[in-house]
Amino acid sequence: METKTIQISAGRGPLECCWVVAQVLKFFLEEVKNNQIEYTILNKQNGMENGTVQSVTLSLTSHSLDLFLSQWIGTIQWIGKSQFRKYHKRKNWFIGIYELQQVRSQKIAMQDIYYQTMRSQGKGGQHANKVNTAVRAIHKPTGLAVVSMDSRSQTQNKKLATERLIVKLKDQQINELAKQATEDWTQHLNIERGNPVKTFNGTDFKKQLKKKTFKSKRNELKKQLNNSIKNL
Repeated sequence: METKTIQISAGRGPLECCWVVAQVLKFFLEEVKNNQIEYTILNKQNGMENGTVQSVTLSLTSHSLDLFLSQWIGTIQWIGKSQFRKYHKRKNWFIGIYELQQVRSQKIAMQDIYYQTMRSQGKGGQHANKVNTAVRAIHKPTGLAVVSMDSRSQTQNKKLATERLIVKLKDQQINELAKQATEDWTQHLNIERGNPVKTFNGTDFKKQLKKKTFKSKRNELKKQLNNSIKNL
């Protein structure tokens, strides 16, 4: 089993590109499920309008991801009229799908965490308000901090604060990788526009078929045969 981290992003593209990201995400997840690939959405940044997504970061796990991703990694093109600007003339919109560096859970050394105790606020009874049961955990190398006042037990709050700090550190790492990847994608967008790995059409978001169908080939052969007969 291998795990890869993928981002689908509109880069610095307009709202239309954010709509394309949302549509591609639906299509992408459908194929992920059909290929029995496990996935987790690690981070999702919605666009300014309902039904739009600025970027989404996913973790994929399967036995053979390279073959599947080779059909997706790169530039995705959508050909259609803007849903948000009725008279806008542009009909070609581009987003990117690319692989991020593998995100791993960051282990925290106990000596890197500083704990502060404080009185819990809000509901919890007299005991919670008079005794320093709440705990703030601070990660000294990064300055990240979280607070737990869920329990009346200081020990339990310390445990919860540590767990939340680990999650927060991992989220920060994902965000930093995603930000860097978005910047890289924006820089290379103009180069990649002419060679999309997939192209979709219209508001129904149908995949563009690059190969002629068997029916069209048959009709073409029939036409050639008729012309040959006429020339005899």
